[in-house]
Amino acid sequence: MSGSLRKYRLRCCACGALYEDDGIRLDCTAEHEPALLRTVYARREFAPGAGTSIERYAEWLPRGRTIATSARTAIFASEGLAARIGLRRLWIAFSGWWPERGATLATATFKELEAVAVLARLAPGEHRTLVVASAGNTAAAFAAVATEVGAPVTIVIPMDAWEPLAALVHVGPTVRVVAVAGGTYDDAIALARQLAAREGSIAEGGVRNVARRDGMGTIVLGAVDAIGALPDVYVQAVGSAAGALAAHEAALRLIGDGRFGTRPPRLVLSQNAPFTPIHDAWQRCAPALDACSPHDARERQSRIAATVLGNPAPPYAAAGGIREALAATGGRTYAVTNDELARAMLMFAEAEGIDVEPAAGVAIASLVRAVREGAIRRDELVLLNVTGGGRTRRPRVEYAQQPALIVQRADIEAATVSAAG
Repeated sequence: MSGSLRKYRLRCCACGALYEDDGIRLDCTAEHEPALLRTVYARREFAPGAGTSIERYAEWLPRGRTIATSARTAIFASEGLAARIGLRRLWIAFSGWWPERGATLATATFKELEAVAVLARLAPGEHRTLVVASAGNTAAAFAAVATEVGAPVTIVIPMDAWEPLAALVHVGPTVRVVAVAGGTYDDAIALARQLAAREGSIAEGGVRNVARRDGMGTIVLGAVDAIGALPDVYVQAVGSAAGALAAHEAALRLIGDGRFGTRPPRLVLSQNAPFTPIHDAWQRCAPALDACSPHDARERQSRIAATVLGNPAPPYAAAGGIREALAATGGRTYAVTNDELARAMLMFAEAEGIDVEPAAGVAIASLVRAVREGAIRRDELVLLNVTGGGRTRRPRVEYAQQPALIVQRADIEAATVSAAG
């Protein structure tokens, strides 16, 4: 790791306040409505560097230090899926494990782009433990990258996310996984908040962390690098909506360059029914997410196949949030059933020759429906973000592992959790 590489500042999407970055800032200090921060880079021109990993786009990544990575999304023009659904210019961003195509995300998910960027954003002398909450994919990504670079990270997950993580990642000594027995993503977030408040720990921040969004924004940068222009339409399944915001923000930077288009891609976003808070609010033209009791949220989350999309509090109404991005692009949302996503996963495997994750199946199903309904024209330039795939090609970890700590959901409400320190 090298010295500080910061060539950017942070701007509040509500009041415009500018901040020098310390690697961990998540919020504006002014008193106003909830708002995201956004990176403002010194370099306005899109200037890819050498290499093929996300380091190729280092000028538009919020780096405080350099960490070695081979993480890369594969960008290619579709033939099989495009023919099946009748699109003439469909491009696929495959964020998973498919080395033959150039996708080298070892945990088979685009969350690896987040993990690399978040850890690289930290200051060179930062030794506090980063606390991350996850429903599954983010946990695997942070566990893998933090193990590889020796970064201290505590990851909080629902217990049912442990076995998939342990089968994919050999968790190293700098990583502690805390599992919530009988818990959901909501519970993981609540416990992570408690742990991050302890001395020697810091909150990773989720979608509020600019590095998460800019790391995933390299998907759009890579697409424009390959295509030479911004797509007309961007398609993705969303939980926190960090990936969709990342795509939108990256597009705005590319528009600022002046060479790749003048309009950001139209966002076509989907969620897994019956847990669809973003879709429900957008369809009702609501100014904020619908109120939902914890009991109802848990019940709906328990019935979705794409469990990683079960984020209970995406930044919908916040300044710079997903409602603004949908409005600015004339976007659409879809609710996709478990049966629909299963059919879409099978279609993709048959058409393109590789397995995809359920969340990607949600996006593919929404693309099929949008084309059928005429919401996407057959001659439009479309970028489909396949957020995870190729997991069946990864060897299982043949090593007995257990979480560092298992916490009962009923204990989370306590002010402290014994043995967690």
